[in-house]
Amino acid sequence: MQYVPLHIHSEYSLLDGAIRIDDLVNFAKENNMPAVALTDHGVMYGDMELYTTAKEKGVKPILGCEFYVHDGDISERDKAHNPCYHLVLLAKDKEGYANLLKLVSVAWCKGRYVHPRINWELLKEHHKGLICLSACLGGEVLQNLLKNDKVKAREVAQQYKDLFGEDYYIELQDHGMEEQKRTNPELVQIAKELGIKMVITNDSHY
Repeated sequence: MQYVPLHIHSEYSLLDGAIRIDDLVNFAKENNMPAVALTDHGVMYGDMELYTTAKEKGVKPILGCEFYVHDGDISERDKAHNPCYHLVLLAKDKEGYANLLKLVSVAWCKGRYVHPRINWELLKEHHKGLICLSACLGGEVLQNLLKNDKVKAREVAQQYKDLFGEDYYIELQDHGMEEQKRTNPELVQIAKELGIKMVITNDSHY
């Protein structure tokens, strides 16, 4: 069975990653990984480097980004209410790549407050051509499970499935953390109940 890493933070995730693109592609090549994704936090600085390096070495590049999703107007500047849920988006075609660029640009030019933020309205407008992963412990589904609000977690998962359809995946991670050991079975249950496909990832930063 071949593994494709879909949740990767490189040196372009400022103060949050140390993986160099060339090393990443070499590792994928040496370990029989047919493709590799790049999902830096809120930026896409490394995407073209990944694209050219991976193409040269026969590895399929998957261009993406891990976004910060605000639950209100991205022009808000309220320290008391600034949830920034993590969400991984991957381009599956040219339209998806264009939508990634648009979302990142709007996040920085209009939505930046602590983090470059997008929201649900922007996702609805620019979701075509994108594959969506529910993300790590910072994702909205998991944040609700951590609060023991299974009903809300299920509602959020359904909302994303309704928008992305078959291109929405529940993301499962196991880094030996107690929070993940507790919530992974709940994630699997939600995925099965709602007919959502699952994907196993590793939140790689180093």
